[in-house]
Amino acid sequence: MSLHLYDTSTRDTREFVPVEAGRASIYLCGATVQAPPHIGHIRSGVNFDVLRRWMTRSGYDVTFCRNVTDIDDKIIRVAAEYGVPWFVIAERNQRAFTWAYDTLGCLPPTVEPRATGHVPEMVTLMERLIERGHAYAAGGDVYFSVQSWADEYGKLSNQKLDNMRAAGDTDDESCKRDPRDFALWKGEKPGEPTWPTPFGPGRPGWHLECSAMATKYLGSTFDIHGGGLDLIFPHHENEIAQSQAAGDGFARYWMHNGLVRIGAEKMAKSLGNSLLIPDVTKKVRPVELRYYLAAPHYRSSIDYSEASLLEAAAAYQRIEGFVTRAAEVIHDVDADAPLPQAFADALDDDLGTPQALAVVHEVVREGNVALSRGDKEAVARLLAETQNMLDVLGLDPRSPQWRTAGSDLKPVVDALVAVALEQRKAARERKDYAAADAIRDQLTAAGITVEDTPQGARWELAR
Repeated sequence: MSLHLYDTSTRDTREFVPVEAGRASIYLCGATVQAPPHIGHIRSGVNFDVLRRWMTRSGYDVTFCRNVTDIDDKIIRVAAEYGVPWFVIAERNQRAFTWAYDTLGCLPPTVEPRATGHVPEMVTLMERLIERGHAYAAGGDVYFSVQSWADEYGKLSNQKLDNMRAAGDTDDESCKRDPRDFALWKGEKPGEPTWPTPFGPGRPGWHLECSAMATKYLGSTFDIHGGGLDLIFPHHENEIAQSQAAGDGFARYWMHNGLVRIGAEKMAKSLGNSLLIPDVTKKVRPVELRYYLAAPHYRSSIDYSEASLLEAAAAYQRIEGFVTRAAEVIHDVDADAPLPQAFADALDDDLGTPQALAVVHEVVREGNVALSRGDKEAVARLLAETQNMLDVLGLDPRSPQWRTAGSDLKPVVDALVAVALEQRKAARERKDYAAADAIRDQLTAAGITVEDTPQGARWELAR
């Protein structure tokens, strides 16, 4: 089976055929950095990281572009509230996003352009649109004329132009020919940052930024454009309009991840229901939070609750437990072992992570049985399959990313714990269970969990 992806623009699942054979280009709408990220923001990073890893594993040379919107109405507003320059807010929160992506194991993008570094490309795009009759300058602003693109505008979001409300993206819309026209460029205002352009000083509109950056790094026509469901309209609709009206083919596939909700509400800072990454990673480890965000299908919504978060953590720990125990028996894992066909088929079917993880858990169950039988050959095969699947999902507990704190000291701790375990074993053999329990309690107090197995006692650092 070849890779098939659900395309929002056609509303069906299509076979992935890249612009250039053997290569894949992905643009993901990244952060608007007016505040630190919550788990709803980082979900798209995790989902598209899995897509990228799977495409790489499938043999594609992937170029992954994830932008940063570092100038925006919201950033300016937050800066004014705190009484600091706009770039302080942008830089502070971009660092918070980078930390969050890294903490949850997202591979660094191939390129991560910032909007403020691409004003010349935006000016060129506006000039092309004006020349073609799809944009106009008025009162220091530049607007896209939706009537000039009436036959195409609204197709992504499945809306008709006659039913659309005013864009509502400027304080004074009297300069617009049509209230539904959206701003490409916003003229100079007191206290706001500006860049010089042929249309006068000002700053870019949100939609213009992404079109300019996507085509600069991925070409006039590229493979996949991604983002959250809440970006379909107006952001992605407007990106398509301005890019194609300028003569670019733009994205061939549109992928949108579902939202994270609390109750019936979308997780959003404006609603006061956000769960910031540092807070959530105090409840579960980062790898467990990644599992929680990756396990549902990317197009489904996630209804957050602490109970579901802890259930996901426990599910991951079952996988981790097998990998840890098996690695104590099998020291050399075959990194080239083939993936189970059912796992590959699941990911080829619109990135079906729930079905893929079901395969992981089934292999883990078989692996635990093989461990209990002492079947090292089966354990070796099943461990290799498990680790290779987890590597695709960015969840391999033995990868450096998820190495447990203190694991570099494992040989030293091994030696010290071995002495305590021998003393405990001797106490149990002479039926001095009080002494055996006391030794175990001392190890627990030191942060070491002891598990009695058919092969003898084993230990690990407590979570």
